[in-house]
Amino acid sequence: MQAVVLAAGEGTRIRPLSDSLPKPMLPAADRPLAAHAADAAVRAGADELVFVVGYEADAVRDYFGEEYAGIPVRYAVQESQAGTADAVRAAREHLDGEFAVLNGDNLYDPAGVAALFEGGPAVGARRVEDPSNYGVLSTDGDAVTDIVEKPADPPTDLANTGAYVFPAAAREWLDVPESERGEHEITDVLARTIQEFEVSAVELERWLDVGRPWELLEANEWKLAELDREIRGDVHGDADLRGDVVVEEGATVDAGVVVEGPALIRSGASVGPNAYVRGATLVDEDAKVGHNVEVKNSVLMSGATVGHQSYVGDSVLGRDVNFGAGTNVANLRHDDRPVKFTVKGERVSTGRRKFGVVAGDEAKTGINVALNVGTKLSPGVGVPPGETVTRDR
Repeated sequence: MQAVVLAAGEGTRIRPLSDSLPKPMLPAADRPLAAHAADAAVRAGADELVFVVGYEADAVRDYFGEEYAGIPVRYAVQESQAGTADAVRAAREHLDGEFAVLNGDNLYDPAGVAALFEGGPAVGARRVEDPSNYGVLSTDGDAVTDIVEKPADPPTDLANTGAYVFPAAAREWLDVPESERGEHEITDVLARTIQEFEVSAVELERWLDVGRPWELLEANEWKLAELDREIRGDVHGDADLRGDVVVEEGATVDAGVVVEGPALIRSGASVGPNAYVRGATLVDEDAKVGHNVEVKNSVLMSGATVGHQSYVGDSVLGRDVNFGAGTNVANLRHDDRPVKFTVKGERVSTGRRKFGVVAGDEAKTGINVALNVGTKLSPGVGVPPGETVTRDR
């Protein structure tokens, strides 16, 4: 079984985090999103991985190399973002026999992927509350009879999860016409497969499509919760680590620090002294949480620094972000309604009661800055000392 992992997209909905990093390479606990998809494929029995790359392709190549998890890796380049069928078509020359397709920016439960591989031709399905936002599958027993994209009146509550096992014949069916959205859709290939073969609907116990910044928080909440306590770094005797906390070798936890798991403090990172880390929090490689700082349910990507006397809650800080001393993030609206965030120029609900700030790579704040709920800082932006930020910068 060859597994095609789609990792070419730019990820415009998750900006500013994807301004210089492909969305599938954003971190979920100890590895990128795409690595979780790849690991699930390997555990399910894939004997080769084919990554379809495009936007910032070197980040994918540098991480996965020519061999990953003991199996060979190949790369195919999608020259333009022309849809999922076009992405798989870019990998066609590498395909020989039955093949799987997984989205590199999705999280799938590994057992579900294993069942998918065993039941091919097959498509991963998940029951959702509002199927009109997804491709919706119709079934007869376990067999798929139809798929319709984002219907106003969904025939079922079975959403297409973007995980497939195609027969070898589907290699020749990838030249599908453009859809109404102007893209070449892999669902058209699935529709042809349904006509020619019996396709199974394999229900996944868990699935997450990471498209927007708050879904990256959700991805980390999922994957950090799977960690078991492991302390290999330099932890001061006066630190208090509670629950499932992982401190990697090369990380430092200073005196007076309290960490409540699930939390991951990666190699080269430092916390404290007298800091408080709680909730599902990732302190990525070389990130720094300073003196008397509280970080709650957040992602600090590699090299991010939160200066002393600061609070960061329910937020995502990109690479090499630097928050000056006394920077405080508001993460709860006074009216207790879901926080809104700007996605492609439109304010949309995150569905989260608590959501703070999303800061792009190398954004900086001076001392004593206040950042309002649902605020976006573009990469490299600087906020002068003492300002209150209520709109995106």
